[in-house]
Amino acid sequence: MSAHSIERASRKGRASSQGVVVTCALNADADPRGHDARTRSGIAERLAALLGFSFAGEFEATSEYEGALYFVPSEALTAPRAAQLGVASERDLFGGVVSHPFAATKAITHPLLDRDAPAPPGWVNAFPQAVAASVLEGFTAFTREDVRRAVARQLVLGPARVKRASGIGGSGQCVVHAMPALDRALAEIDDADLSRVGVVVEQNLDDVTTYSVGQVRVGALVATYHGTQRLTRNNRGNEVYGGTSLVVVRGDFDALLASPMSASLRTAVRQARRYDTAAERLLPQFLASRRNYDVIQGIDVRGKRKSGVLEQSWRIGGASGAEVAALQVLQANPPVMAVQASTTEIYGESPTPPDDATVYFRDVDPRVGFLTKYSRIEPHVYARRTR
Repeated sequence: MSAHSIERASRKGRASSQGVVVTCALNADADPRGHDARTRSGIAERLAALLGFSFAGEFEATSEYEGALYFVPSEALTAPRAAQLGVASERDLFGGVVSHPFAATKAITHPLLDRDAPAPPGWVNAFPQAVAASVLEGFTAFTREDVRRAVARQLVLGPARVKRASGIGGSGQCVVHAMPALDRALAEIDDADLSRVGVVVEQNLDDVTTYSVGQVRVGALVATYHGTQRLTRNNRGNEVYGGTSLVVVRGDFDALLASPMSASLRTAVRQARRYDTAAERLLPQFLASRRNYDVIQGIDVRGKRKSGVLEQSWRIGGASGAEVAALQVLQANPPVMAVQASTTEIYGESPTPPDDATVYFRDVDPRVGFLTKYSRIEPHVYARRTR
């Protein structure tokens, strides 16, 4: 796919007032039969309905699109790729744009061991400094030696959690209690991946709750939410992401903070908001219409309760089915100020989803086996509050 052909397709699309929603798989090895691709397609269809656009499936650079193109990419776009596609603002995609690949990962959450430590071009020292009060203790490293140094520092305070910066859904991470265990973890990390997006080393917490805090902007709609993630067992018996229950409020972070919530949840929302504000202010070429922040709360090795943003997601994610379902309710019902929505992922044979569920996938995924994924709208005690 050449840059010229991409630009031609985008320009052609923008010549008409009619809009077209397309998906865009950035991983050439992605299986179109898999649950990620099929879920992305289902969500893109619903985004098209929200925008009053047509849905044209996977983007093809050689196609002639009769309308403004709206992209639903599988990952956050880098700025050069966004420019090739003609993505100039958050109104052109469901997801986000960053300057470099590492900026779309959890690597940006923590500082380097020192200002002169190796880092890829585009690294912004000011960002982890700005969010330090809203994240856990930790470091980001781009070499094996710096990973070892970071773990050694953390082990003085307690166990260290070592995470590939590109890992999602809890994958690619382990808890290290002593240096020999680190060597086993490092043996599984590819050198090219390490130098490109890095490894995160941070304090480990016990008795944890993980909140999702985020915001979506589609057309004229703005909604902000908080939620709690659930874990489940995959077909190999491992604990993985099992869904999220969200409370979605019409409006921005101020509107969300004006709604009822516990003190611990309010802390999580405020930390996510500070992280989001720092991204807007400090990350070059950043823009996003879908912003999601995982905030963990738990007990550290000294018995102290901690709370902090783990990572950001400026792309379609596990909670996006619930986000879009909530937007559909808010668009169709102007008096409604808040919606409760959820996503569920169940591995293996399971009962048929509820009649009111939107099923995105219920099939055998070539990689993970049988999986069911769906979203639902649920009643909420202040759903019809008016301003």
